[in-house]
Amino acid sequence: MLKTYKYRIHPTKKQITTMNQWLSECRWLYNHFLEERKNSWEQENKSLNYYSQAVSIVKLKQERPELNNIHSQVLQNVAVRVDLAFKAFFRRVKAGEKPGYPRFKGKDRYDSFTFPQTGFKIVNDRIQLSKIGSIKVKFHRPIIGTLKTCTIRKQAGKWYICFACEYQSVPLPVSNKAVGIDVGLESFATLSTKEKIANPRFFKTDQKALAKAQRKLSKQERGTPERKKVKKVVIRIHERISNRRHNFIHQEARKIVNKFGIICIEKLNVKDMMNNHTKTFGNKLNKSIADVAWSQFAQQLFFKAEDAGRKVIAVEPRGTSQICSQCGTIVKKDLSTRWHKCPVCGLSIHRDENSSLNILRLGMQSLGL
Repeated sequence: MLKTYKYRIHPTKKQITTMNQWLSECRWLYNHFLEERKNSWEQENKSLNYYSQAVSIVKLKQERPELNNIHSQVLQNVAVRVDLAFKAFFRRVKAGEKPGYPRFKGKDRYDSFTFPQTGFKIVNDRIQLSKIGSIKVKFHRPIIGTLKTCTIRKQAGKWYICFACEYQSVPLPVSNKAVGIDVGLESFATLSTKEKIANPRFFKTDQKALAKAQRKLSKQERGTPERKKVKKVVIRIHERISNRRHNFIHQEARKIVNKFGIICIEKLNVKDMMNNHTKTFGNKLNKSIADVAWSQFAQQLFFKAEDAGRKVIAVEPRGTSQICSQCGTIVKKDLSTRWHKCPVCGLSIHRDENSSLNILRLGMQSLGL
């Protein structure tokens, strides 16, 4: 399996200048390759591939000497990124989805570069990067597995290094315990075992501080040092919200995977849900839906379960809140009705708990259990 380890790095001022120049040149090269493909198709009805563009880098170095200062494999990786962007575009077209043609990268929109195979080496608590030098790394946890790629990323004014590693997973002891999980806004998640995971509402906690910083930012004149300083505050608040949410999701997903052998969750299309809520309620609920990050939670459950040898089953959630989990009677209720009361069998439980039991039932049925 592949796992990515992310660490904070502390480059010198000279190294920061060099890395910013690399990002700028890689952005230029990305836009050049994108424009080249676009023009080739529009003018000659001809498609370009990765190989033809990667080979052209040698000639581009003569026309643009700044590219000579960058490791050759880093430049080749830019061509890989463009190629992957077009492959994803054609895949979406073929699948009948919204295509989303690859975009040109504006300033500050290209934030990383990658050493795919060579050009990097770990020496004690430092990373040795070709043409950049030795940089101190904060190794807060050990790296397990074989190093494959090394990516330097600029995020919220800070620099990070990401190592993609190939490793052999070690499954957890076999468990026959099964659980159904219903995600929501009132509680982050309700389990069929009657446990509830509280909704931390990270965005709401920092909403006032963010609004205050954004108002202050809007009053600053563009291009001034004061605006840059206030912009850093806004970025830092967003980063803090993201980090807290990320940490919470990882911890809760790990607890569930450690405890249960079979995990049944809802198959949710969050984008469609947000669009439907916009039509019905305006943008009132969208902030809350985005804040709970259900998709990230499901993604982490799948990854951690695969690593631990557990099973995760995504089931169609349609009707799970309306059907009585005890007798199967359809008990219609709108979003404001938070309690399930069955007129046939007399079952009286919270709406989310009833959904989690139905999700568990559907998940087990799909496994033939």
